[in-house]
Order: sequence, then structure tokens, then C-alpha cells
Amino acid sequence: MKILIRLPNWLGDVVMSTAFIGAVKQFYPTAQVDVIIKKELSSIASLIPGLNNIYSFSKDEYKGLGGVYRFGKTLRAQNYDMFFTLPDSLSAAVMGKATGAKQRIGYSKEGGFFLLTRTCKRPANVHRVDEYLSILEQLNEMPVTGRKVALNATEIKANNLVLVNFNSEAESRRMPLDKARELLNLLTHIFPEHKFGIIGGPKDIIYVEELLQNTHSPNRIENYTGKTTLYTLANLIASARVLLSTDSGPAHLGNALGIPVIALFGAGNEQNTAPYNKSHLTVLRSGRLECEPCVRNECKLYGIPKCMQLLDDARIVNALSLYLKHV
Repeated sequence: MKILIRLPNWLGDVVMSTAFIGAVKQFYPTAQVDVIIKKELSSIASLIPGLNNIYSFSKDEYKGLGGVYRFGKTLRAQNYDMFFTLPDSLSAAVMGKATGAKQRIGYSKEGGFFLLTRTCKRPANVHRVDEYLSILEQLNEMPVTGRKVALNATEIKANNLVLVNFNSEAESRRMPLDKARELLNLLTHIFPEHKFGIIGGPKDIIYVEELLQNTHSPNRIENYTGKTTLYTLANLIASARVLLSTDSGPAHLGNALGIPVIALFGAGNEQNTAPYNKSHLTVLRSGRLECEPCVRNECKLYGIPKCMQLLDDARIVNALSLYLKHV
């Protein structure tokens, strides 16, 4: 049997989809499992266990629904038995139809149901991982066991770093600059025996440069922002002592790679999108505002994400202290 899976379009969601891939291997242990992933995220797919072939898809190269269809047709000769789509978009359903896969399964909220052979009912108010797994449970009429997100780092070299990520694609999930600087200064003061590493993508360079101005211990802070690929970032994270991160892709990376993670939540809903593995995980939110969590990308009420600003420094310090003692 040959199975093709269209992976989600965001880093955190791709990491969460690894539990789905693991469950596919449980239900179909002898199957060849291939994936389609957005080109910008393709390097992370090599760290996902159990895959045979990885196809990267670029919207720039294959524009519009016509481009999506043409891309899907390039895989038609592979004769897939099953196509699972984790994004519930019309374009993903079009891609599946174009592959010629005999069975095409997924959710659909954009009208792609007529292109799928089986449309599943989305469960309400569950974690994103369990939402993905429900597709397999409905199809096979049996529960998934051993639910876990997992990535395999390939170049782990213990660096003893406390990694910090204050960034996020969504402004409402990004730590306000002044709060971030105060917190970083506090942490370097309280933990003088540790070095800190700041991580982020190319879009975060200006924010991090401003963050690092007037820090109290610049000699103990290493700036990796914009200097890593997703592949090298994953290995950097896997080699660290602990990761302190906002609600963002790196938090999920750390969780799937098995290092302790302190995840800071504001606008996002941790019941749906917190790092999934409960071991070595601490999720913190202020809980002092009635609007939490709003799940918006921008804070319309305060202009800045006040829910992030109100996070208790003492709780963050305590969580980090516990992990540094026990790692």
C-alpha cells in the first residue's frame, strides 16, 4: 500500500502532525508513507520518523488552483492508494484529486468535500493533534494509542544553552519588547552560571537586535536569530538544556525533540495548540484578563499583547529553575 499525506502549512502544525504519521504507521505497518510539505518547511521533514519520500510544494512555482492541480498530477504515476489531507483547504483537496489516489480523506470547510472520497466530522474543542488523529479513528473505527509527537535530531552536540524565543508569527503571541528585555536581564542575573541563546527567523532580526540593546550580560548571550535553517535550528534546540518560548513553532520543536519546554501563552488557546507531549512541559499564562485567550493575531483591545506583558516573572523563573536543577 502507498499512502500520501498533505502536511499542514505552519511549523508548529507540521510538528503536531508527526503524531498522525506515527498513527498511520500503526494502522498500516507495511505501507509506504510519503508526504507533501510546503517548500519553506521541507528541511524539517527529514527529521520526521517513518517517511519514505518527501515532496516539497511551492506556491510561487505552482500558482493558484491550476498550479496546485498541475503539481498533484506530477505524482499521479506513483499510483497512491490513499491520500490524507491535514489542511482542510480547497487547494489541498484539489491537489489530492489530481494525484489520482483511490481514497482521499480529510476534513473540508472550503467546499473541497466533493473532491474527497471520505469527509470526516471535525471533533469540537480538542487539541490539534487529536483533531488530526480523529481522521484515522473515524476511518478505521478504532482509537489511536500511543499518541506522541516526535522528531529525530541527527546532530546533537550538548551546548548547555538556555534557549529563548520571544518571537511569533502573530503579533498577539510575541513578547512585548520592554517586557522581553526586562525578563532576559532578570534571567541572566538569577542564573549567572548559564549561557543563553536567542533564536528566531529572518523576520525577527530587527526585534532581537532591539531586544539585545542594553542587556546586562551580553557576553553570556548568543544570538542565533536569522542564522539557522529549520534543520540546524532543530539540532540546536535538541542540544540545549531547556527552551523558554512563546506560543510558536520552536516550542513545538523543543517538545517533539524531548527537551524541557516552558511555553508562554497569551492570545493562543493552550487547550488546542500547546506543545502536546506532557513530559518536561510547563505552560504558563497570566490569566488576569477576561479576553484570554482571544486567539486573534492582533490585540485590538490594548494595542500590545497585554496578556503577554502580564505574565508573572516569578513563575517563569521558578519553572526554569526547576528544569535547570533536574536536567
